[in-house]
Amino acid sequence: MVERHPIREVWAQAWPSVLTMVSYTLMQFVDSLMVAQVGPLEMAAQGNGGIWSFVPLAFLFGVLSMVNTFTAQNVGAGRREEIARFAWTGFWFSLVVWVVIMLPWAACLPLVFQYSGHSQKLLTLETQYAVTLVLGSIFALAGKCMSNFYFGLQRPRVIAVAALAGNMVNIVLNYVLIYGENGLPSMGLPGVAGVPALGVLGAGIATVCGTIAEVAIPLALFFSARFAKDHGVWQSWRPSLNDCKKLLRVGWPVGIQFGNEIICWAIFMTVLVGKFGEIHLTAGWATLRFMHLSFMPAVGFSVATTALVGKYMGAGRPDLAANRAHWALLLATIYMTLCGLAMAIFRAPLISLFTSTTDAATTADIIRIGSTLMICAAVFQTFDAIGIVYNGALRGAGDTVVPGLYTIAFNWIFIVLGGWLFVVLWPALESLGPWIASAFYIIVLSVFLTKRFEGGRWKRIRLLETNPIRG
Repeated sequence: MVERHPIREVWAQAWPSVLTMVSYTLMQFVDSLMVAQVGPLEMAAQGNGGIWSFVPLAFLFGVLSMVNTFTAQNVGAGRREEIARFAWTGFWFSLVVWVVIMLPWAACLPLVFQYSGHSQKLLTLETQYAVTLVLGSIFALAGKCMSNFYFGLQRPRVIAVAALAGNMVNIVLNYVLIYGENGLPSMGLPGVAGVPALGVLGAGIATVCGTIAEVAIPLALFFSARFAKDHGVWQSWRPSLNDCKKLLRVGWPVGIQFGNEIICWAIFMTVLVGKFGEIHLTAGWATLRFMHLSFMPAVGFSVATTALVGKYMGAGRPDLAANRAHWALLLATIYMTLCGLAMAIFRAPLISLFTSTTDAATTADIIRIGSTLMICAAVFQTFDAIGIVYNGALRGAGDTVVPGLYTIAFNWIFIVLGGWLFVVLWPALESLGPWIASAFYIIVLSVFLTKRFEGGRWKRIRLLETNPIRG
């Protein structure tokens, strides 16, 4: 049997992951684009509500990401009867944390936004959007569990198809629920008779419905008779406290890392950038949406790297794990570097996509501020690719504690403290100051993760009970 070139193996695993991330990002991007047609205030509300709704989810998604690692290592070790164990563990974990964490968070969100200092209208809109997403988060949690399971199983195409289906549902319902019977007269688009225009709230409902459609496809396959028989699905359905402890033992640093980063970025956008007003918020969220189009495909490469590193570590081949990580790094770096160039060259027309029919002065200010922020973001795109892929590679080997702790420290030192110092000491820079601080964060983190991975300590980590190291 002729072995595939490593880059073909990486790409075969990565492209469905990349497509999934692109689809997910486009869902958010289209949400923002469609909400922006209502007005800049509504777009700011959607961004603020979205990021604060995601604060606890980020921690939980981080823990669930280890379903990928455990599944991949069981695949690599040839333990077919063990493959479905951690999918079930992820399911039970998702149900418990939705009741214990997410529902109380929905009740707390109005209080969180009260301390932001935003106008009453902005407070109302961002609270509505955030609470809607949090109440529907059980579907997002189940979907994340399923996606990590299929990535670890080396079957990412299932998730790619599901993501595309969810995206289509979201876009259609966005139009119906955001604009309702009003339609979009500025573009000559008709409304939907009898449907009220819900604006930002409609975007939230559409996102939840899209998520339901997205999780339905992998669940249907998971519970199908043939798949269940081949992978022993019903042999491991019972809740296992021991497996949950394993998931948390390895996953909590990743969860803390993800959750902490979202908290810091939420403070960054709603407090530090928000201090300079709603126009700066709109320009900042527009810039972040283009950043998502750049780094989310790299996250797809990172997810694929986690699966491949986990697979080869399970097979006792850390040498091949390192090789595949380097190929994934090359592909992600090329992509994000090109995105950075596009963000710098086409910054003004790109930002203008997020301006609606507001007055000319407001539109000009959004484009002026956003164009400056796009240049700042373009500078660190290559560094971001390096950090994202190496983080995924370390996660695949189970090296999560030290990278997680350093990431947490860098978040607070650079994004929050550094951003605050720019606001206080150099207020003339306005919202550009905190963005410069965030650039330092991404550059420093990428250097640390490079040294961590290339140092090779992760090659000695064993997650499975018997996992011989060869090669």
